[in-house]
Amino acid sequence: MGIVEKIQQIEDELARTQKNKATEYHIGLLKGKLARYRAQLLEPTPGGSSGGGQGFEVSKSGDARIALIGFPSVGKSSLLSKITKTKSEVAQYSFTTLTSVPGVLEYNGAELQILDLPGIIGGASEGKGRGRQVIASAKTADLILMVLDATKGPNQREILEQELESVGIRLNKTPPNIYYKQKTTGGIKVSSTAPPKYLDEKQIASILRDYRVHNADVLIRDENVTVDDFIDVLNAQHIAYIPCLYAYNKIDAVSLEEVDRLARLPDTVVMSCHLELGLDVLIERIWDDLKLLRIYTKRKGEPPSFDDALVVRSNSTIENVCDRIHRSIKDQFKYALVWGASAKHNPQKCGLSHHVADEDVVSILTK
Repeated sequence: MGIVEKIQQIEDELARTQKNKATEYHIGLLKGKLARYRAQLLEPTPGGSSGGGQGFEVSKSGDARIALIGFPSVGKSSLLSKITKTKSEVAQYSFTTLTSVPGVLEYNGAELQILDLPGIIGGASEGKGRGRQVIASAKTADLILMVLDATKGPNQREILEQELESVGIRLNKTPPNIYYKQKTTGGIKVSSTAPPKYLDEKQIASILRDYRVHNADVLIRDENVTVDDFIDVLNAQHIAYIPCLYAYNKIDAVSLEEVDRLARLPDTVVMSCHLELGLDVLIERIWDDLKLLRIYTKRKGEPPSFDDALVVRSNSTIENVCDRIHRSIKDQFKYALVWGASAKHNPQKCGLSHHVADEDVVSILTK
């Protein structure tokens, strides 16, 4: 029996098994096996490459990558043409009827790469076609933009979320607060800061045995973690936690009451590509969700340059700013002067570990 058949068999058994206290251990074991088989299915073939001929992978460029997904005819192509100033040629890739269209959104001095990944739906989780490459590209995204049709029901969103979930992409979630370390001796030791409500030592031990782990330390720091969370920790190298923004298109075709209802959903914006409604709000929300910082540089004795910002990730330090300028600067670094929200006074003399804020002005002094 192949891996795909094993996955289907487990999914069928999970669907048939009623969830209750007597079956929770069995269900946990089945979920653990399912995650393990899916991870095996999506791993690159040993000794293989990404595939001969024209590959799928598009080089990551710009200051951030946004993966654009959605069903056909929801307006993805229209959205790309409206918000991107430069686009590469449309290229055909061998993944069913996949067409990948990378585009660049220029905003606040940053270049944001938008990559349309329609092929993540319809077989990607089963490794069909170039499913592995599609998923690998999606997992490198800094934000997933899910384009939905406002004239259709919630089923479209649920299908997309389930497909992404099945390939190890967790939307708008953070990694479970569980410490796990495999050892060579000592058996399985489970401890917690507070008794977990939905997970116990018996479940943990049975799943670890199925993964052929007989010696490990497990510390649960969150009482609300579940079996699924623990399985994600075991498969951490195959799991990606990515923020997701839901964009409902075609709001011009539904009632104002429905537009208001959709707009109030969490992590959601509403728009109409046809009438160009809400596109500015969408772009602002993309920027906010990416949490990028603009840093301006200043030469000694000269005014700061506000024409060309350095774009860095949130929680960045002076060291990250140095790397964006040139990696050799750190070797000659003496100190930095910082003006802006991160400074206690202007200017503040800082070292490499100082955390910068949006629109800070930084002057790097070298030895």
